[in-house]
Amino acid sequence: MVSGVSVDQHGELMLGAEGTTTAFEAASRPRGSVRVLMAAGGTGGHIFPALAVAEELQVCSGTSKSDGLAYETVFLGTGRGLEARLIPEAGYPLEIIKGAGLKGIRGRKRFRNLMTLPQSALEAGKVLRNFHPNVVVGMGGYISGPVMLEAALVGIPTLLFEPNAVPGFTNRVLAPVVRLAAVGFEESLSVYGTKAHFTGHPVRREFFKIVPKAHSAPFTILIAGGSQGARALNQCLIESLPLFQMDGGNDLRFIHQTGEADYNVVRAAYDKQGIRAEVSAFIDRIAETFSRADLIVCRAGATTVAELAAAGKASILVPYPSATDQHQLQNSRALERVGGAQVIEQKDLTPQRLVREIWDLLRNPRNLGLMEQKARSMARPGAARHIADLVEELGRKTQSA
Repeated sequence: MVSGVSVDQHGELMLGAEGTTTAFEAASRPRGSVRVLMAAGGTGGHIFPALAVAEELQVCSGTSKSDGLAYETVFLGTGRGLEARLIPEAGYPLEIIKGAGLKGIRGRKRFRNLMTLPQSALEAGKVLRNFHPNVVVGMGGYISGPVMLEAALVGIPTLLFEPNAVPGFTNRVLAPVVRLAAVGFEESLSVYGTKAHFTGHPVRREFFKIVPKAHSAPFTILIAGGSQGARALNQCLIESLPLFQMDGGNDLRFIHQTGEADYNVVRAAYDKQGIRAEVSAFIDRIAETFSRADLIVCRAGATTVAELAAAGKASILVPYPSATDQHQLQNSRALERVGGAQVIEQKDLTPQRLVREIWDLLRNPRNLGLMEQKARSMARPGAARHIADLVEELGRKTQSA
């Protein structure tokens, strides 16, 4: 079912009836309005960059910088996870279609997900017909590929964002059909040829406002496995707590984003050891939390790496080993090469090594400060604006056609 989404006075999602377009109306739009369909959903790694670009479009909408064009942005997603809350909260309509991943999935679940593809295609087509977008932007997620392909086939200008150092399967398939490609790492430029623009990663503005921290005890360590948590990180940290207690544990403060599944067991582990910790399933104000941290231990999704660079934060990165085409490992190596992070592959992750590397950094504040400077050297503050400019370029062409 294709449904419009809004939020009622109690903050609950309201879905429109099947076949309706409660989130938008295609008719009766003024001339000079450019309609942008933003295909992004699933994890925060897709949603937050898309919101950063949408914000830039909104800031310049109707101004001389945008040639007086007003930008109307609607999001397309599956309605699962963070997107169902974050996108309406940010003030944007969300259209929902069915969608499910295939990469790395086996057995019955893969078969069930495969069976959703025809319905996904039908629902995506309905959204394209009802909304009549001038530009479709693919920021990643299960439904980004199908809707980008359909839009390209019917001649709607498309912009793809490739966040990873090594493009994944779907974005490689889309490379020949999209109009433009914005890439987060220079290593991806060759995949898209003359269509490619090296923009860097769109990151929310609050990360760039973080000021360097003076490092002294008690030190604050942020453990963050992404918006859904990371079981391997959580388990290793639990096993590390007795070691921290034996070696200067009173000089440490922990902030831990666990994901929903592991919240209770992680919370209990800190309590058992008598260690003060702020434990959350999900941290809403993550930029503010970054500012408090002396060191961050986390996965290496493209958005996470970009946020670390923007914030100028030293990190120990543990790439997710089952990520498509090992893109997290490649992302982490890019930050490691400039000296902004240390990488521990999950196969090498042990409590003893984690504790040792954390203390090696915290007990040498000068090296920690140098890592922060080198991390910040990778940041591209204008990335969201650059991508918005590319959207505007495509939008102006549709207005003059």
